[in-house]
Amino acid sequence: MGPQLLGWLEEPGVVEIMLNPDATLWVERQAQGTRHEGSMERSRAETFINVVAACLGRTITARDPVLECTLPFNGSRFEATIPPIVEGPSFTIRRPAEKIYTLDQYVEQGILSPQARRVLRAAVVEHKNILVAGGTGSGKTTLVNAIIHEIDKETPDDRPVIIQDINELQCQARNKVELFTSDEVDMTRLLRVTMRYRPDRIIVGEVRGPEALALLKAWNTGHPGGVATVHANDCPSALVRIEQLILEGSASPASKTIGDAVDIIVNIARTPNGRVVREIVSVKGYGADGYQLEELKV
Repeated sequence: MGPQLLGWLEEPGVVEIMLNPDATLWVERQAQGTRHEGSMERSRAETFINVVAACLGRTITARDPVLECTLPFNGSRFEATIPPIVEGPSFTIRRPAEKIYTLDQYVEQGILSPQARRVLRAAVVEHKNILVAGGTGSGKTTLVNAIIHEIDKETPDDRPVIIQDINELQCQARNKVELFTSDEVDMTRLLRVTMRYRPDRIIVGEVRGPEALALLKAWNTGHPGGVATVHANDCPSALVRIEQLILEGSASPASKTIGDAVDIIVNIARTPNGRVVREIVSVKGYGADGYQLEELKV
């Protein structure tokens, strides 16, 4: 990797390291944004990507030009691509959270209002199903970790089962199960496994495929109090996105199931002034006029 990359991986506050196909390196730091920080020769980048793949017993080739994994030495999320789908080798390294931010700290930093904190705390205590929506890099996972911290604190006897692609969600519960997808086992199958693990709460890192329907059914059948994230720019769009994901594996968008399963939607956004929770919506169900939504004052 060289001293430059290793230095960034050890530097407090670094969130993401990105190599673009044009060989430029970019680094995102908390509260500082993303900056151009140098370059990496194509041959070195190719060697680095191939070494990561080899360490995991995998290969990346022109026929299979995408590598999604976790760096074996520090748990960072690693996504790499090579030609022909890009002009040159590229990757992103997403560092795991250095610490868990609590909802109280979100309030202190101005990301969350005191009223929004009370709403989320009540949702946790009342075992509401929470969907966190936002764009790429908006801070969805960090917010979910804050909600999980609240779950650990307010309901310490609950048994959460956590499903994710890469180890980004952090739970301190004594009685928990963490499951990870693989090339052979997808999230839908893990959700079926989860039902036999006697979960009190089902938490999913990111819903991005037809497993959305399996998750909603699980939430609806005696396992309330779950949390999941979805890519969407606002709360109503989050429900539309869930419909689209369900349609990847079903002939029906299952709108009523969505309306019954999702209780709270939280929208977090990345702005020029930092991340902020823009709105929280309560889902009351689905009727003749569509989803019945109530925007909560936060």
